[in-house]
Amino acid sequence: MSSSRSERDTLPARPSDHVDSVEGSVPESGLGWRGWLRWAWRQLTNMRTALLLLLLMAVAAIPGSLFPQRQADPNGVVQYYDDNPELAPVLDNFQLFDVYGSAWFSAIYLLLFVSLIGCIIPRIKHHAKALRSPAPKTPARLQRMAAHSSHELQLVEGRTPDADIEQAITIAAAELRRRGYRTARYDDATTWSVSAERGHLRETGNLVFHSALVGVLVTVLFSSGLNYTGDRVIVAGTTFVNAESAYSSFAPGRFFDRDSLTPYAMTLDGFDVEYVEPGRPGAGQAGNFAAHLTIREPGSEETRAETVRVNAPITVDGDRIYLLGNGYAPMITIRNAQGDIVYQEPQPFLPQDSAMTSLGVVKVPDGLPEQVGLIGFLYPTQSTLETGASYSVFPDLINPRLTFNVFTGDLGIDDGTPRSVYQLDTESMTQITGGDTGVDSIELTPGDTADLPDGMGTVTFEDLTATEGADEPVKRFVSLQIQRDTGATWVLIFSILATAGLITGLLIPRRRLWVKATLINPVIGDRKVRIEYAGLARGEDPGLERAVTQFSEAHLSAVAEQLPSPLFKKGTP
Repeated sequence: MSSSRSERDTLPARPSDHVDSVEGSVPESGLGWRGWLRWAWRQLTNMRTALLLLLLMAVAAIPGSLFPQRQADPNGVVQYYDDNPELAPVLDNFQLFDVYGSAWFSAIYLLLFVSLIGCIIPRIKHHAKALRSPAPKTPARLQRMAAHSSHELQLVEGRTPDADIEQAITIAAAELRRRGYRTARYDDATTWSVSAERGHLRETGNLVFHSALVGVLVTVLFSSGLNYTGDRVIVAGTTFVNAESAYSSFAPGRFFDRDSLTPYAMTLDGFDVEYVEPGRPGAGQAGNFAAHLTIREPGSEETRAETVRVNAPITVDGDRIYLLGNGYAPMITIRNAQGDIVYQEPQPFLPQDSAMTSLGVVKVPDGLPEQVGLIGFLYPTQSTLETGASYSVFPDLINPRLTFNVFTGDLGIDDGTPRSVYQLDTESMTQITGGDTGVDSIELTPGDTADLPDGMGTVTFEDLTATEGADEPVKRFVSLQIQRDTGATWVLIFSILATAGLITGLLIPRRRLWVKATLINPVIGDRKVRIEYAGLARGEDPGLERAVTQFSEAHLSAVAEQLPSPLFKKGTP
Protein backbone atom coordinates (compact mmCIF):
# COMPACT_ATOMS: atom_id res chain seq x y z
CA MET A 1 0.00 0.00 0.00
CA SER A 2 2.84 2.38 0.87
CA SER A 3 4.60 1.63 -2.41
CA SER A 4 1.41 2.23 -4.35
CA ARG A 5 0.87 5.63 -2.66
CA SER A 6 4.47 6.62 -3.33
CA GLU A 7 4.17 5.80 -7.02
CA ARG A 8 0.87 7.66 -7.25
CA ASP A 9 2.25 10.79 -5.58
CA THR A 10 5.24 10.93 -7.93
CA LEU A 11 3.23 10.77 -11.17
CA PRO A 12 4.45 13.60 -13.43
CA ALA A 13 0.86 14.65 -14.32
CA ARG A 14 -0.10 15.17 -10.67
CA PRO A 15 0.56 18.60 -9.09
CA SER A 16 2.60 18.57 -5.91
CA ASP A 17 -0.26 20.11 -3.93
CA HIS A 18 -2.91 17.70 -5.23
CA VAL A 19 -5.46 16.64 -2.62
CA ASP A 20 -4.34 13.00 -2.87
CA SER A 21 -0.77 14.06 -2.05
CA VAL A 22 -1.72 15.43 1.36
CA GLU A 23 -2.24 13.14 4.29
CA GLY A 24 -5.40 13.83 6.26
CA SER A 25 -8.08 16.38 5.41
CA VAL A 26 -8.39 18.86 2.55
CA PRO A 27 -6.16 21.95 2.93
CA GLU A 28 -7.89 25.03 4.35
CA SER A 29 -8.76 27.90 2.03
CA GLY A 30 -6.38 30.84 2.06
CA LEU A 31 -9.01 33.35 0.87
CA GLY A 32 -8.37 35.83 3.67
CA TRP A 33 -10.50 38.82 4.65
CA ARG A 34 -9.67 40.72 1.46
CA GLY A 35 -10.77 37.76 -0.59
CA TRP A 36 -14.01 37.50 1.34
CA LEU A 37 -14.64 41.23 0.79
CA ARG A 38 -14.09 40.80 -2.95
CA TRP A 39 -16.42 37.80 -2.94
CA ALA A 40 -19.11 39.77 -1.06
CA TRP A 41 -18.73 42.70 -3.46
CA ARG A 42 -19.12 40.40 -6.48
CA GLN A 43 -22.25 38.91 -4.97
CA LEU A 44 -23.73 42.34 -4.17
CA THR A 45 -23.02 43.73 -7.64
CA ASN A 46 -24.52 40.75 -9.40
CA MET A 47 -27.58 41.62 -11.47
CA ARG A 48 -29.52 38.75 -9.90
CA THR A 49 -28.86 40.32 -6.49
CA ALA A 50 -30.10 43.69 -7.76
CA LEU A 51 -33.32 42.11 -9.05
CA LEU A 52 -33.79 40.27 -5.76
CA LEU A 53 -33.32 43.52 -3.80
CA LEU A 54 -35.78 45.29 -6.09
CA LEU A 55 -38.36 42.58 -5.41
CA LEU A 56 -37.58 42.71 -1.70
CA MET A 57 -38.11 46.48 -1.64
CA ALA A 58 -41.50 46.06 -3.32
CA VAL A 59 -42.49 43.48 -0.70
CA ALA A 60 -41.12 45.67 2.13
CA ALA A 61 -43.29 48.57 0.95
CA ILE A 62 -46.51 46.56 1.44
CA PRO A 63 -46.84 47.36 5.20
CA GLY A 64 -46.83 51.05 4.24
CA SER A 65 -50.23 50.54 2.60
CA LEU A 66 -51.58 48.28 5.35
CA PHE A 67 -50.80 50.48 8.37
CA PRO A 68 -51.23 54.27 8.78
CA GLN A 69 -47.96 56.18 8.40
CA ARG A 70 -46.97 58.96 10.77
CA GLN A 71 -45.79 61.23 7.99
CA ALA A 72 -48.94 60.92 5.86
CA ASP A 73 -51.64 60.15 8.46
CA PRO A 74 -50.59 60.99 12.04
CA ASN A 75 -54.20 60.98 13.25
CA GLY A 76 -54.61 57.50 11.80
CA VAL A 77 -51.69 56.28 13.92
CA VAL A 78 -53.29 57.76 17.03
CA GLN A 79 -56.58 56.08 16.16
CA TYR A 80 -54.78 52.75 15.57
CA TYR A 81 -53.28 53.01 19.08
CA ASP A 82 -56.76 53.63 20.50
CA ASP A 83 -58.27 50.69 18.62
CA ASN A 84 -55.35 48.26 19.21
CA PRO A 85 -53.60 49.27 22.44
CA GLU A 86 -51.70 45.97 22.75
CA LEU A 87 -50.73 45.40 19.11
CA ALA A 88 -49.79 48.98 18.21
CA PRO A 89 -46.63 49.20 20.40
CA VAL A 90 -45.37 45.91 18.95
CA LEU A 91 -45.85 47.19 15.40
CA ASP A 92 -44.20 50.46 16.36
CA ASN A 93 -41.13 48.61 17.61
CA PHE A 94 -40.76 47.20 14.08
CA GLN A 95 -41.21 50.74 12.66
CA LEU A 96 -44.33 49.71 10.73
CA PHE A 97 -45.86 53.16 11.26
CA ASP A 98 -42.83 54.72 9.60
CA VAL A 99 -42.02 52.13 6.94
CA TYR A 100 -40.30 54.36 4.40
CA GLY A 101 -38.03 55.93 6.99
CA SER A 102 -37.32 52.72 8.91
CA ALA A 103 -33.84 51.29 9.31
CA TRP A 104 -34.67 48.04 7.53
CA PHE A 105 -36.33 49.72 4.53
CA SER A 106 -33.44 52.19 4.27
CA ALA A 107 -30.97 49.28 4.36
CA ILE A 108 -32.74 47.57 1.44
CA TYR A 109 -32.90 50.88 -0.41
CA LEU A 110 -29.19 51.62 0.02
CA LEU A 111 -28.13 48.06 -0.82
CA LEU A 112 -30.19 48.23 -4.01
CA PHE A 113 -28.60 51.57 -4.86
CA VAL A 114 -25.06 50.23 -4.33
CA SER A 115 -25.85 47.01 -6.18
CA LEU A 116 -27.17 48.84 -9.23
CA ILE A 117 -24.18 51.21 -9.28
CA GLY A 118 -21.81 48.24 -9.00
CA CYS A 119 -23.58 46.49 -11.86
CA ILE A 120 -23.84 49.47 -14.17
CA ILE A 121 -20.32 50.96 -14.06
CA PRO A 122 -18.46 47.83 -15.31
CA ARG A 123 -21.12 47.27 -17.96
CA ILE A 124 -20.81 50.87 -19.19
CA LYS A 125 -17.03 50.48 -19.50
CA HIS A 126 -17.39 47.17 -21.34
CA HIS A 127 -20.10 48.57 -23.61
CA ALA A 128 -18.05 51.66 -24.46
CA LYS A 129 -15.13 49.41 -25.39
CA ALA A 130 -17.39 47.20 -27.51
CA LEU A 131 -18.71 50.22 -29.40
CA ARG A 132 -15.17 51.21 -30.37
CA SER A 133 -14.12 47.70 -31.33
CA PRO A 134 -14.47 46.39 -34.92
CA ALA A 135 -16.81 43.56 -35.75
CA PRO A 136 -15.36 40.19 -34.66
CA LYS A 137 -13.23 38.13 -37.02
CA THR A 138 -15.06 35.71 -39.29
CA PRO A 139 -15.08 32.19 -37.76
CA ALA A 140 -13.34 29.42 -39.66
CA ARG A 141 -16.36 27.07 -39.59
CA LEU A 142 -19.53 29.04 -40.22
CA GLN A 143 -21.59 25.87 -40.39
CA ARG A 144 -21.42 25.68 -36.60
CA MET A 145 -23.42 28.89 -36.24
CA ALA A 146 -27.10 28.90 -35.21
CA ALA A 147 -28.20 29.86 -38.73
CA HIS A 148 -26.24 28.88 -41.84
CA SER A 149 -26.75 28.91 -45.58
CA SER A 150 -24.31 27.88 -48.34
CA HIS A 151 -24.32 28.33 -52.13
CA GLU A 152 -21.87 27.24 -54.86
CA LEU A 153 -21.37 29.59 -57.82
CA GLN A 154 -19.64 29.02 -61.16
CA LEU A 155 -17.36 31.85 -62.27
CA VAL A 156 -17.61 33.03 -65.86
CA GLU A 157 -14.67 32.24 -68.14
CA GLY A 158 -12.40 35.08 -69.15
CA ARG A 159 -12.63 37.09 -65.91
CA THR A 160 -10.33 37.37 -62.92
CA PRO A 161 -11.84 35.31 -60.06
CA ASP A 162 -10.42 37.51 -57.31
CA ALA A 163 -12.02 40.65 -58.72
CA ASP A 164 -15.47 39.07 -59.00
CA ILE A 165 -15.36 37.54 -55.54
CA GLU A 166 -14.11 40.75 -53.93
CA GLN A 167 -16.84 42.69 -55.70
CA ALA A 168 -19.47 40.22 -54.38
CA ILE A 169 -18.24 40.65 -50.80
CA THR A 170 -18.16 44.45 -51.27
CA ILE A 171 -21.80 44.30 -52.35
CA ALA A 172 -22.59 42.24 -49.22
CA ALA A 173 -20.81 44.77 -46.98
CA ALA A 174 -22.75 47.66 -48.53
CA GLU A 175 -26.06 45.84 -48.09
CA LEU A 176 -25.25 45.04 -44.45
CA ARG A 177 -24.38 48.67 -43.70
CA ARG A 178 -27.64 49.72 -45.31
CA ARG A 179 -29.44 47.44 -42.86
CA GLY A 180 -27.74 49.06 -39.87
CA TYR A 181 -24.83 46.68 -39.31
CA ARG A 182 -21.25 47.65 -38.48
CA THR A 183 -18.94 45.83 -40.86
CA ALA A 184 -15.30 44.77 -41.09
CA ARG A 185 -13.48 42.99 -43.95
CA TYR A 186 -11.29 39.95 -43.37
CA ASP A 187 -9.63 38.73 -46.61
CA ASP A 188 -6.73 36.39 -47.34
CA ALA A 189 -5.35 34.48 -50.35
CA THR A 190 -8.27 32.07 -50.83
CA THR A 191 -11.12 33.52 -48.76
CA TRP A 192 -12.93 36.83 -48.71
CA SER A 193 -15.34 37.69 -45.91
CA VAL A 194 -17.25 40.47 -44.24
CA SER A 195 -18.19 40.39 -40.55
CA ALA A 196 -21.14 42.46 -39.38
CA GLU A 197 -22.93 43.08 -36.14
CA ARG A 198 -25.74 45.21 -34.87
CA GLY A 199 -27.89 45.46 -31.77
CA HIS A 200 -25.53 47.40 -29.52
CA LEU A 201 -28.52 49.64 -28.99
CA ARG A 202 -30.06 46.75 -27.05
CA GLU A 203 -27.33 46.96 -24.42
CA THR A 204 -27.53 50.75 -24.56
CA GLY A 205 -31.25 50.49 -23.76
CA ASN A 206 -30.54 48.14 -20.85
CA LEU A 207 -27.93 50.53 -19.46
CA VAL A 208 -30.26 53.51 -19.91
CA PHE A 209 -33.00 51.60 -18.06
CA HIS A 210 -30.80 50.71 -15.10
CA SER A 211 -29.15 54.15 -15.01
CA ALA A 212 -32.59 55.80 -15.04
CA LEU A 213 -33.67 53.50 -12.20
CA VAL A 214 -30.67 54.72 -10.20
CA GLY A 215 -31.68 58.26 -11.12
CA VAL A 216 -35.16 57.67 -9.70
CA LEU A 217 -33.71 56.26 -6.49
CA VAL A 218 -31.30 59.18 -6.07
CA THR A 219 -33.99 61.75 -6.85
CA VAL A 220 -36.45 60.25 -4.39
CA LEU A 221 -33.74 59.94 -1.73
CA PHE A 222 -32.63 63.55 -1.87
CA SER A 223 -35.92 65.23 -2.76
CA SER A 224 -37.74 63.51 0.12
CA GLY A 225 -35.39 65.31 2.50
CA LEU A 226 -36.15 68.69 0.91
CA ASN A 227 -39.93 68.34 0.59
CA TYR A 228 -42.82 68.68 2.98
CA THR A 229 -46.42 67.53 3.23
CA GLY A 230 -49.13 69.25 5.23
CA ASP A 231 -52.88 68.82 5.75
CA ARG A 232 -55.35 71.57 6.45
CA VAL A 233 -59.10 71.72 6.90
CA ILE A 234 -60.60 74.96 5.56
CA VAL A 235 -64.19 75.99 6.25
CA ALA A 236 -66.07 77.96 3.61
CA GLY A 237 -65.49 81.66 4.07
CA THR A 238 -62.25 81.27 6.02
CA THR A 239 -58.66 81.87 4.93
CA PHE A 240 -55.57 79.73 5.31
CA VAL A 241 -52.09 81.30 5.31
CA ASN A 242 -49.20 79.02 4.39
CA ALA A 243 -47.37 78.93 7.73
CA GLU A 244 -46.32 75.88 9.71
CA SER A 245 -48.48 76.85 12.70
CA ALA A 246 -51.58 76.98 10.48
CA TYR A 247 -51.43 73.31 9.42
CA SER A 248 -53.51 70.60 11.03
CA SER A 249 -50.55 68.26 10.48
CA PHE A 250 -47.14 69.07 9.02
CA ALA A 251 -44.44 66.57 8.01
CA PRO A 252 -41.23 68.22 6.74
CA GLY A 253 -38.31 66.39 5.18
CA ARG A 254 -35.07 65.91 7.05
CA PHE A 255 -33.32 68.79 5.25
CA PHE A 256 -36.32 71.07 4.79
CA ASP A 257 -35.82 74.73 5.75
CA ARG A 258 -38.86 75.70 7.79
CA ASP A 259 -38.26 79.38 6.98
CA SER A 260 -38.67 78.70 3.25
CA LEU A 261 -42.48 78.48 3.34
CA THR A 262 -44.01 81.11 1.06
CA PRO A 263 -46.81 82.87 2.99
CA TYR A 264 -49.48 82.80 0.30
CA ALA A 265 -53.14 82.85 1.36
CA MET A 266 -56.07 80.69 0.25
CA THR A 267 -59.73 81.47 0.90
CA LEU A 268 -62.39 78.82 0.38
CA ASP A 269 -65.20 80.61 -1.44
CA GLY A 270 -67.41 77.56 -1.79
CA PHE A 271 -67.64 73.85 -2.41
CA ASP A 272 -69.80 72.18 -5.03
CA VAL A 273 -70.86 68.57 -5.07
CA GLU A 274 -73.62 66.80 -6.96
CA TYR A 275 -75.63 63.87 -5.58
CA VAL A 276 -77.73 61.38 -7.51
CA GLU A 277 -81.31 62.16 -6.62
CA PRO A 278 -83.41 59.76 -4.52
CA GLY A 279 -85.34 57.20 -6.55
CA ARG A 280 -82.72 56.97 -9.28
CA PRO A 281 -80.08 54.23 -9.64
CA GLY A 282 -77.12 55.00 -7.39
CA ALA A 283 -79.13 57.43 -5.28
CA GLY A 284 -76.94 59.41 -2.91
CA GLN A 285 -73.77 58.85 -4.91
CA ALA A 286 -71.59 61.92 -5.01
CA GLY A 287 -69.62 63.31 -7.91
CA ASN A 288 -68.16 66.41 -9.52
CA PHE A 289 -66.39 67.65 -6.37
CA ALA A 290 -65.06 71.20 -6.81
CA ALA A 291 -63.47 73.48 -4.21
CA HIS A 292 -63.39 77.12 -5.33
CA LEU A 293 -60.43 79.02 -3.93
CA THR A 294 -59.15 82.58 -4.06
CA ILE A 295 -55.33 82.72 -4.05
CA ARG A 296 -53.32 85.71 -2.91
CA GLU A 297 -49.54 85.52 -3.23
CA PRO A 298 -47.11 87.66 -1.20
CA GLY A 299 -45.99 90.96 -2.67
CA SER A 300 -49.11 91.29 -4.83
CA GLU A 301 -52.50 92.77 -4.11
CA GLU A 302 -54.07 90.88 -6.99
CA THR A 303 -55.92 87.64 -6.42
CA ARG A 304 -56.79 84.81 -8.74
CA ALA A 305 -59.51 82.20 -8.68
CA GLU A 306 -58.63 78.49 -8.77
CA THR A 307 -60.68 75.32 -8.61
CA VAL A 308 -59.36 72.12 -7.02
CA ARG A 309 -60.96 68.84 -8.01
CA VAL A 310 -60.31 65.20 -7.14
CA ASN A 311 -57.19 64.05 -9.02
CA ALA A 312 -56.83 67.55 -10.50
CA PRO A 313 -54.53 69.49 -8.14
CA ILE A 314 -53.47 73.10 -8.60
CA THR A 315 -49.99 74.60 -8.21
CA VAL A 316 -49.27 77.64 -6.06
CA ASP A 317 -45.67 78.86 -5.82
CA GLY A 318 -44.32 75.37 -6.49
CA ASP A 319 -46.68 73.65 -4.03
CA ARG A 320 -49.18 71.06 -5.26
CA ILE A 321 -52.59 71.33 -3.60
CA TYR A 322 -54.81 68.25 -3.60
CA LEU A 323 -58.45 67.83 -2.58
CA LEU A 324 -58.67 64.96 -0.09
CA GLY A 325 -62.12 65.20 1.46
CA ASN A 326 -65.09 67.34 2.40
CA GLY A 327 -67.87 67.57 4.93
CA TYR A 328 -70.17 69.81 6.91
CA ALA A 329 -69.19 72.43 9.50
CA PRO A 330 -72.27 73.50 11.49
CA MET A 331 -72.05 76.88 13.24
CA ILE A 332 -72.33 76.21 16.98
CA THR A 333 -72.90 78.99 19.52
CA ILE A 334 -72.63 78.35 23.28
CA ARG A 335 -73.67 80.96 25.84
CA ASN A 336 -73.26 80.95 29.60
CA ALA A 337 -76.05 81.47 32.09
CA GLN A 338 -75.72 85.27 31.71
CA GLY A 339 -76.17 85.03 27.92
CA ASP A 340 -72.58 85.84 27.03
CA ILE A 341 -71.10 83.97 24.06
CA VAL A 342 -68.28 81.70 25.23
CA TYR A 343 -67.92 79.68 22.01
CA GLN A 344 -68.96 80.40 18.43
CA GLU A 345 -67.30 78.61 15.53
CA PRO A 346 -68.14 76.56 12.45
CA GLN A 347 -66.94 73.17 13.70
CA PRO A 348 -65.97 70.56 11.07
CA PHE A 349 -67.78 67.26 11.55
CA LEU A 350 -65.99 64.26 10.01
CA PRO A 351 -68.13 62.01 7.72
CA GLN A 352 -68.57 58.46 8.98
CA ASP A 353 -70.48 56.88 6.08
CA SER A 354 -71.64 57.47 2.51
CA ALA A 355 -74.77 59.24 3.75
CA MET A 356 -72.51 61.86 5.40
CA THR A 357 -73.47 60.99 8.97
CA SER A 358 -70.79 63.09 10.64
CA LEU A 359 -69.05 63.11 14.00
CA GLY A 360 -67.76 66.27 15.65
CA VAL A 361 -66.40 67.49 18.96
CA VAL A 362 -66.87 70.87 20.65
CA LYS A 363 -64.54 71.85 23.53
CA VAL A 364 -65.32 74.79 25.83
CA PRO A 365 -62.39 75.29 28.22
CA ASP A 366 -63.48 78.66 29.65
CA GLY A 367 -66.59 80.74 30.31
CA LEU A 368 -68.73 78.05 31.96
CA PRO A 369 -68.69 76.85 35.59
CA GLU A 370 -66.42 73.98 34.51
CA GLN A 371 -64.82 72.69 31.35
CA VAL A 372 -67.36 71.19 28.94
CA GLY A 373 -66.99 68.86 25.99
CA LEU A 374 -69.73 67.92 23.55
CA ILE A 375 -69.70 64.91 21.23
CA GLY A 376 -72.13 65.48 18.39
CA PHE A 377 -73.58 63.72 15.37
CA LEU A 378 -74.87 65.58 12.34
CA TYR A 379 -77.50 63.82 10.19
CA PRO A 380 -77.93 65.71 6.87
CA THR A 381 -81.19 63.91 6.11
CA GLN A 382 -82.32 62.53 9.45
CA SER A 383 -84.59 59.54 9.83
CA THR A 384 -85.45 57.38 12.84
CA LEU A 385 -85.42 53.62 13.31
CA GLU A 386 -88.09 51.76 15.27
CA THR A 387 -85.65 51.63 18.17
CA GLY A 388 -85.55 55.43 18.25
CA ALA A 389 -81.97 55.66 16.90
CA SER A 390 -81.29 58.34 14.29
CA TYR A 391 -79.50 57.84 10.98
CA SER A 392 -79.04 59.71 7.70
CA VAL A 393 -80.69 58.40 4.54
CA PHE A 394 -79.21 60.94 2.08
CA PRO A 395 -75.98 62.97 2.11
CA ASP A 396 -77.51 66.33 1.14
CA LEU A 397 -79.07 68.79 3.61
CA ILE A 398 -82.74 67.89 3.27
CA ASN A 399 -83.67 67.35 6.92
CA PRO A 400 -80.57 68.23 8.98
CA ARG A 401 -80.50 67.39 12.68
CA LEU A 402 -77.73 67.68 15.26
CA THR A 403 -77.46 65.66 18.48
CA PHE A 404 -75.08 66.24 21.41
CA ASN A 405 -73.91 64.27 24.42
CA VAL A 406 -72.45 66.59 27.07
CA PHE A 407 -69.41 65.85 29.29
CA THR A 408 -67.95 67.92 32.10
CA GLY A 409 -64.54 67.70 33.76
CA ASP A 410 -60.92 67.99 32.64
CA LEU A 411 -60.49 68.40 28.87
CA GLY A 412 -56.79 67.51 29.25
CA ILE A 413 -55.54 70.65 27.51
CA ASP A 414 -54.17 72.59 30.48
CA ASP A 415 -50.92 70.59 30.72
CA GLY A 416 -49.77 71.68 27.25
CA THR A 417 -50.10 68.22 25.69
CA PRO A 418 -51.30 68.49 22.05
CA ARG A 419 -54.82 67.09 21.62
CA SER A 420 -56.75 66.37 18.47
CA VAL A 421 -59.62 68.78 17.88
CA TYR A 422 -61.63 65.86 16.48
CA GLN A 423 -61.37 63.66 19.58
CA LEU A 424 -62.53 64.04 23.17
CA ASP A 425 -60.76 62.13 25.95
CA THR A 426 -63.60 61.29 28.32
CA GLU A 427 -61.57 59.31 30.91
CA SER A 428 -61.37 62.30 33.26
CA MET A 429 -64.85 63.59 32.44
CA THR A 430 -68.41 62.89 33.54
CA GLN A 431 -71.19 62.33 31.04
CA ILE A 432 -74.32 64.31 31.95
CA THR A 433 -76.57 63.71 28.92
CA GLY A 434 -77.30 60.63 26.82
CA GLY A 435 -76.26 57.05 27.46
CA ASP A 436 -76.99 55.79 30.99
CA THR A 437 -77.35 59.25 32.51
CA GLY A 438 -81.15 59.23 32.38
CA VAL A 439 -81.05 62.61 30.59
CA ASP A 440 -81.90 62.73 26.91
CA SER A 441 -79.29 63.82 24.42
CA ILE A 442 -79.63 67.34 23.09
CA GLU A 443 -81.30 67.41 19.65
CA LEU A 444 -81.27 70.49 17.44
CA THR A 445 -82.41 71.53 13.99
CA PRO A 446 -81.04 74.65 12.28
CA GLY A 447 -82.03 77.71 14.30
CA ASP A 448 -82.85 75.73 17.50
CA THR A 449 -81.47 76.56 20.96
CA ALA A 450 -81.39 74.09 23.88
CA ASP A 451 -80.43 74.43 27.54
CA LEU A 452 -77.29 72.82 28.89
CA PRO A 453 -77.80 70.72 32.06
CA ASP A 454 -77.52 72.27 35.51
CA GLY A 455 -78.28 75.74 34.20
CA MET A 456 -74.79 76.17 32.73
CA GLY A 457 -76.08 77.97 29.65
CA THR A 458 -77.39 77.22 26.16
CA VAL A 459 -76.25 75.73 22.89
CA THR A 460 -77.53 76.92 19.49
CA PHE A 461 -77.37 75.30 16.07
CA GLU A 462 -77.20 78.43 13.89
CA ASP A 463 -79.27 78.58 10.71
CA LEU A 464 -76.98 80.43 8.30
CA THR A 465 -79.80 81.04 5.81
CA ALA A 466 -81.41 83.26 8.45
CA THR A 467 -78.35 84.84 10.08
CA GLU A 468 -76.03 85.30 7.08
CA GLY A 469 -78.33 84.91 4.07
CA ALA A 470 -76.43 81.80 2.93
CA ASP A 471 -77.78 79.27 0.43
CA GLU A 472 -77.60 76.41 2.96
CA PRO A 473 -78.03 76.35 6.76
CA VAL A 474 -74.66 74.61 7.28
CA LYS A 475 -71.23 75.53 5.93
CA ARG A 476 -69.03 73.15 4.00
CA PHE A 477 -65.40 72.39 4.65
CA VAL A 478 -62.68 70.79 2.54
CA SER A 479 -59.59 68.87 3.53
CA LEU A 480 -56.57 69.90 1.46
CA GLN A 481 -53.13 68.37 1.24
CA ILE A 482 -50.33 70.79 0.39
CA GLN A 483 -47.21 69.11 -0.92
CA ARG A 484 -43.81 70.39 -2.00
CA ASP A 485 -42.18 67.88 -4.33
CA THR A 486 -38.96 69.26 -5.79
CA GLY A 487 -38.04 65.99 -7.49
CA ALA A 488 -41.28 65.33 -9.40
CA THR A 489 -39.95 66.66 -12.71
CA TRP A 490 -36.74 64.62 -12.48
CA VAL A 491 -38.64 61.49 -11.49
CA LEU A 492 -40.83 61.96 -14.57
CA ILE A 493 -37.76 62.41 -16.82
CA PHE A 494 -36.01 59.35 -15.40
CA SER A 495 -39.22 57.31 -15.66
CA ILE A 496 -39.58 58.20 -19.34
CA LEU A 497 -35.94 57.29 -19.93
CA ALA A 498 -36.38 54.00 -18.07
CA THR A 499 -39.45 53.13 -20.15
CA ALA A 500 -37.69 54.01 -23.41
CA GLY A 501 -34.62 52.00 -22.39
CA LEU A 502 -36.70 48.99 -21.39
CA ILE A 503 -38.63 48.98 -24.66
CA THR A 504 -35.39 49.36 -26.64
CA GLY A 505 -33.74 46.53 -24.73
CA LEU A 506 -36.70 44.23 -25.34
CA LEU A 507 -37.37 44.93 -29.01
CA ILE A 508 -33.94 45.29 -30.62
CA PRO A 509 -32.14 41.96 -31.25
CA ARG A 510 -28.37 41.57 -30.91
CA ARG A 511 -27.10 39.80 -34.05
CA ARG A 512 -23.89 38.99 -35.88
CA LEU A 513 -23.88 38.06 -39.57
CA TRP A 514 -21.03 36.77 -41.72
CA VAL A 515 -20.64 36.41 -45.46
CA LYS A 516 -17.64 34.40 -46.64
CA ALA A 517 -16.55 33.44 -50.16
CA THR A 518 -14.05 30.61 -50.66
CA LEU A 519 -12.46 29.35 -53.89
CA ILE A 520 -12.96 25.63 -54.38
CA ASN A 521 -9.77 23.78 -55.45
CA PRO A 522 -7.89 26.92 -56.55
CA VAL A 523 -4.71 24.89 -57.21
CA ILE A 524 -6.21 22.93 -60.09
CA GLY A 525 -7.87 26.02 -61.49
CA ASP A 526 -11.45 25.11 -60.66
CA ARG A 527 -13.61 28.21 -61.27
CA LYS A 528 -16.07 27.47 -58.49
CA VAL A 529 -16.69 29.56 -55.37
CA ARG A 530 -18.66 28.74 -52.25
CA ILE A 531 -20.50 31.66 -50.58
CA GLU A 532 -21.61 31.06 -47.00
CA TYR A 533 -24.02 33.08 -44.90
CA ALA A 534 -24.18 32.59 -41.14
CA GLY A 535 -25.79 34.32 -38.19
CA LEU A 536 -25.49 34.24 -34.43
CA ALA A 537 -27.74 35.90 -31.86
CA ARG A 538 -27.13 36.86 -28.27
CA GLY A 539 -29.98 35.24 -26.43
CA GLU A 540 -33.25 34.05 -27.91
CA ASP A 541 -33.88 35.29 -31.47
CA PRO A 542 -36.52 33.30 -33.35
CA GLY A 543 -36.13 35.52 -36.41
CA LEU A 544 -32.42 34.86 -36.92
CA GLU A 545 -32.71 32.04 -39.45
CA ARG A 546 -35.27 33.96 -41.47
CA ALA A 547 -33.01 37.03 -41.45
CA VAL A 548 -30.05 35.03 -42.77
CA THR A 549 -32.17 33.46 -45.52
CA GLN A 550 -33.63 36.81 -46.59
CA PHE A 551 -30.21 38.44 -46.66
CA SER A 552 -28.68 35.62 -48.73
CA GLU A 553 -31.46 35.93 -51.30
CA ALA A 554 -31.12 39.70 -51.44
CA HIS A 555 -27.33 39.49 -51.77
CA LEU A 556 -27.37 36.92 -54.56
CA SER A 557 -29.92 39.00 -56.44
CA ALA A 558 -27.76 42.11 -56.04
CA VAL A 559 -24.66 40.22 -57.26
CA ALA A 560 -26.52 38.99 -60.34
CA GLU A 561 -27.65 42.54 -61.14
CA GLN A 562 -24.41 44.43 -60.47
CA LEU A 563 -21.66 42.20 -61.91
CA PRO A 564 -21.25 42.63 -65.69
CA SER A 565 -20.73 38.90 -66.19
CA PRO A 566 -23.00 37.34 -63.60
CA LEU A 567 -22.08 34.39 -61.49
CA PHE A 568 -23.99 31.21 -62.21
CA LYS A 569 -25.81 29.66 -59.24
CA LYS A 570 -25.13 25.96 -59.21
CA GLY A 571 -25.83 24.63 -55.74
CA THR A 572 -28.63 24.94 -53.20
CA PRO A 573 -28.48 25.81 -49.47
